[in-house]
Amino acid sequence: MEHWYPKRRFGDLYDEAAARWPDREALVYRDRRYTFAEAAAKVDEAARALIGLGVGPGEHVALWLTNCDEWVFIHFALAKIGAVTVPVNTRFRTRDLAYVLKQSDSAMLVAHDVSGPVDYLAMLRELDRADFPELRGIVLVSEGEAPEGFADWRAALETGRAVPEEELGARAAAVAPDDVAFIMYTSGTTGFPKGAMHSHKLIRNNEERGFKLGLTVEDTILNYLPLFHAFGYSEGALMSPLFGTRQILTATFDPDECLDLIEAEGVSVMHGFEAHMKGLCEAQEARPRDLSSLRTGLFAAGMKSATPVCRRGAETLKPMRAVSGFGMTEVWLGVTVGSVDDGLERRTETSGYPAPGYELRIVDPETLASCPPGIEGELQVRGFSLMLGYYKKPAETAGSYTEDGWFRTGDMGLWREDGYMRFLGRYKDMLKVGGENVDPMEVEGLLLDHPEIRQAAVVGAPDARLAEVAAAYVEREPGSRLDAAAVTAWCRGKVASFKIPAHVFFIDEFPMTASGKIRKVELRADAQKRIEQRADAQKRIERRADAQKRIEPRGDMAAC
Repeated sequence: MEHWYPKRRFGDLYDEAAARWPDREALVYRDRRYTFAEAAAKVDEAARALIGLGVGPGEHVALWLTNCDEWVFIHFALAKIGAVTVPVNTRFRTRDLAYVLKQSDSAMLVAHDVSGPVDYLAMLRELDRADFPELRGIVLVSEGEAPEGFADWRAALETGRAVPEEELGARAAAVAPDDVAFIMYTSGTTGFPKGAMHSHKLIRNNEERGFKLGLTVEDTILNYLPLFHAFGYSEGALMSPLFGTRQILTATFDPDECLDLIEAEGVSVMHGFEAHMKGLCEAQEARPRDLSSLRTGLFAAGMKSATPVCRRGAETLKPMRAVSGFGMTEVWLGVTVGSVDDGLERRTETSGYPAPGYELRIVDPETLASCPPGIEGELQVRGFSLMLGYYKKPAETAGSYTEDGWFRTGDMGLWREDGYMRFLGRYKDMLKVGGENVDPMEVEGLLLDHPEIRQAAVVGAPDARLAEVAAAYVEREPGSRLDAAAVTAWCRGKVASFKIPAHVFFIDEFPMTASGKIRKVELRADAQKRIEQRADAQKRIERRADAQKRIEPRGDMAAC
C-alpha cells in the first residue's frame, strides 16, 4: 500500500489543520485556548526557539514536562525541525531520569522547575552533568527566571524570533517521513527500560483508527492521559490536528474535574484504563453531571478484572459507548479495536477485531503452533506500525522477534469464535500498575542495593483501584531488623512512585525451581492469599468495633 498512501510528517500536521480549520478551537489548557491557526503559529515559534538553542537535525531532545500546552508545541516543533523527541515519564525520579538521559544520548532536556508538589529543579540539581557527555543544556519551562546553569524557555522564545523563516522552512523541508520522530521508553516485556523508535508513518495508523471511531471536527477529546505515554500522545495530541477535533488537556487525572469539563465543554470522546473508568464512575455516582455529549472512547476491556468495571461504566457514563482495543508502545495502538456499534458483550469482554495494517496471530509460545479459538496463547504481531527497533539495543530488538518476523508481545490472549480477540494478561512477569509498565527486575535491582537485603523478588498483586500493584518479597541479611517502612523508604525518591512496592513481605527462604530460579508463580499466589487474609482481618476488627458501639450505653442513658 506504500505506493499510494501519502507520506506525511508530524511537523506538518498543525499547518495542514490551520489551512483547513483556521478558526476552529484546537487546544484548551486551563484558561488558555488556541485555534488551529494560533496553535500552528505557536509550533513555529517553538521551532525557531529550538533552532536558536542549537538543536540540530537528528538530535535527541528529552521532554520532562507534565501535560501542558508547551508539551504539544515543543514536540511538534521538534518534529518540524527534524529533531527527535524523547518523552520522559514525569513520575520518574533521579535514578530513572538519569538512565533515560544517558541511554537516549539526549543533547538537551526541557523540563519544569516545579509542577504541583514536585520539585523537578531540585532533582535536576542532583544530576552530575559529567555523567551525560551528550547533554549540552537543560531548558526550564517556568514562571520565574531560570537559575544559573539553566536556560530559560521564555528567553529562548524571544531569541528565536531572530531565526529567519527561510531557515525554518529549509529545516522542515529536509525532514524525511521515514526518519525517527520520537523515542518512547517502555519497560516492554523483558529487561530494563528500552527506547522504542518510531517514524512519521504512525500518522496512517492514527488516521485509520480515528476514522473507525468516527472522529470529526464536531468532536471534543478530553485528554487526561499523560502525553509521555503512547495512549495519551496518540489519541489526543495526534488525533486533534488530524481530524480537526478539539483537545482539552488536563495536567493530571482528577475524576471530578474531568466530569465537570465534560458537562461544561461538551466533551464527546475520552479514553483511559480500568483505573480511570472506576474513578469516573465513583465520582459520577457521588455527584451526577450531565454527560449527554459523551459519545465514545477507548477503554481496554479484555482482562477479566476489567469486565465488571467496563460494564459499570456502560451504565454509569451513559450515553458513552466505550470501545475496547489492544496495543503497546512497540507495535503502536489499535492492533485490535472494536466498533462503536458493537453490542455490550463485545465492548466489555473483548479487545476488538484486528485492524487494517496489522497481522495478528495467537500461538503456543514454545512451538509457535497456532491456537484455535478458545485456547490461550501468545499474541504476536506484524505490520507497518511496528517500531524501528530499540535504541542502541540490537540484541534486545532481535530477541523480540521470531525467526519468521513476528513481534513477540509477551502478552496472552485468545481468539473467539466471532473473530474478536481477548487480551488476558502477560506471559512474562511485567506488572501494569494503573496503566504504567513496571519491570520487576529493575525494582529488584534497587532493593538488592540495600545492605540489609540478601535476596528480593517483586511480583504483581491485585489492587481494587489500580488493578495491580507491586509486592516485594524480601530475605533479610542475618541479624537485620529491617521493616516494611524502611524498604519503601529506600525506594522513595529513587524510582517513580508507581514502581515502589505497595506490599512488603519478609521471607526466610524462597521457593525455587530445580534450575535455581525463584518460583514467582508461588509468590503471586501467596501475595494474593496474604492480602485477602489481611482484608478479612480488618473487616473483623471493624465489625467488632461496630458491635461494641451498639452495646455501650449513650452518655445520657448512663447518667439516668
